[in-house]
Amino acid sequence: MFPSLSKEIGTVHKKWANRLPVALIYPNTYSVAVSNLGLQIVYNLLNAYEGIVCERFVYPDAGFSLRSLESGRSLGDFPVICGSISFEEDYPRLAAMLPAGRVEPFADKRAALIGPGSPLVILGGVAVFMNPEPLAPFADIMVIGEAEGILASLLTVVQKCLGADRQDILQQVARECQGCYVPTLYSVAYDDQGRVTQVLTPPGIPDRVEKVIAPPQERAGHSHLLSPEAELNMYMVELGRGCSRGCRFCAAGYIYRPPRLWNSEAILKAFAERPASVKRVGMLGMEMAHSETLDTIAQYLHTNNCSLSFSSLRADHISDKLLSLLAASNLKSVAIAPDGASERLRKLINKGLSETDLLSAATRLAEVGIFHLKLYLMIGLPTETDQDLEEFVNLVKKVQEALLPIGRERGRLTEISLSVNSFVPKPWTPFQYCSYGGIDADQAGLAQSPVQSVMALKQKIKYLRKALSKVPNLRIKVDRPERVLQQAVYARADRRIAPLLLDVGMGRLSFKQALKQHDLSSWQYAVRPRESDERMCWEIVDHGMKPGYLWKEYAKSMAGQFTPPCETTLCRRCGICGEDTPF
Repeated sequence: MFPSLSKEIGTVHKKWANRLPVALIYPNTYSVAVSNLGLQIVYNLLNAYEGIVCERFVYPDAGFSLRSLESGRSLGDFPVICGSISFEEDYPRLAAMLPAGRVEPFADKRAALIGPGSPLVILGGVAVFMNPEPLAPFADIMVIGEAEGILASLLTVVQKCLGADRQDILQQVARECQGCYVPTLYSVAYDDQGRVTQVLTPPGIPDRVEKVIAPPQERAGHSHLLSPEAELNMYMVELGRGCSRGCRFCAAGYIYRPPRLWNSEAILKAFAERPASVKRVGMLGMEMAHSETLDTIAQYLHTNNCSLSFSSLRADHISDKLLSLLAASNLKSVAIAPDGASERLRKLINKGLSETDLLSAATRLAEVGIFHLKLYLMIGLPTETDQDLEEFVNLVKKVQEALLPIGRERGRLTEISLSVNSFVPKPWTPFQYCSYGGIDADQAGLAQSPVQSVMALKQKIKYLRKALSKVPNLRIKVDRPERVLQQAVYARADRRIAPLLLDVGMGRLSFKQALKQHDLSSWQYAVRPRESDERMCWEIVDHGMKPGYLWKEYAKSMAGQFTPPCETTLCRRCGICGEDTPF
């Protein structure tokens, strides 16, 4: 059902008089949208400007029309539309929301003058600055980086856009606003394999758009909106952005560089914004927290009688202090992520977790009262073999055996949930060069089809189900490889995929039908192996990484070599923090 904002804490209600109306759209349902911290931060930033009134649009449930949450207005009433996109699966929904609101979906077909019905469309979010190209044809402007560092300069220009000539505004933004990408000013050519051969820009327009990171803030990122209908019904606080570990499959560890941790003072200021009636506190980035930060959190939870929640813990980073915090919070469910099936694969992905680390983490967590242990596993990693999967099966059995006596002693056994997910090669990671399905480059090059990749993943799932079928107190959840194939396509797609996204989002064609209709190949996007010197379509974004760094990290992974975590005061390997040092 359409949400009732009467139960939502933090909604901003502004009058439209003498203010520029800005729509903020999120291409998923209300419960997901109101749980997204990035969306909340942007909503709060936009409404902090005196000359702007911002209202939200979410993907409506069946039978409901697309209307703003705050006033029920149509999307076509807004001269400026901002969109926040976090996940590739939301691309078709984003494309469909524009025509559903009677807005021309493609930027190059919008009217010359900006106004209601012919708005300025600005897209941002983590998915955009990872790879802006799939959504580029829908956007007048794309925000490359974190909103806190970009919106001030952008809004200075945008506040003058009502009734202005679109091209004049776009030229001004492209030339003057750091971190702003105007896709219509860039002309891209491809060869018959989908490789970028040329990118042309007008004089004075940068060849690449530099990512902008947020400037230092007084308080940590935190919830501004709370709703009982939220998927994550808690008050959320960031402990940091990015991750220093450098897992080679993880985009967040690369596109959020340099990694930044909030200090205890900033976290306490974020806690101070929590409504007293909300007792559940969610921590983002818990696995990276320092001892001082854990002390701060523990004292706050104890003083305010709050409970703690978080997504996952790193198995080799579970200190006595953290265990005490979990016990005090009376938390019953915790996730740890081996990710790779074997120690060899965990070295390959730079995870570095040993079997001993994982067994120790499981038993220590059970001993402080955890009754539900979640394990996350990726299949289809490069070079993965049946022997790797067999090692993981044995690990699960060892975990179950280790937890059994603890459960018997306390009178309640620990349940294990195994989440098996197909690996998706992501832009801006060392594994951006890999093929979906885990098949090697020679196989992928010959296949010219995704069928082999999907079948390889299905066989691995079948093996795991059979091998673990007799393990007690174990539940297995798997994804469908053919469904994840769509995510793999969208992740490395270029702007030619936009018409497909619109057709799929509007329900006119299925994914397979749309590929055929638009003469596109899922193999080309998801499976075709990338070469060391290939120009990637997403390299229109400049993350500050030196050329060749990701390929060298990929080569190190194939050799089983470890890369130490980022140390921003010393490390200069990738080039983001300063001058070169040897690899």
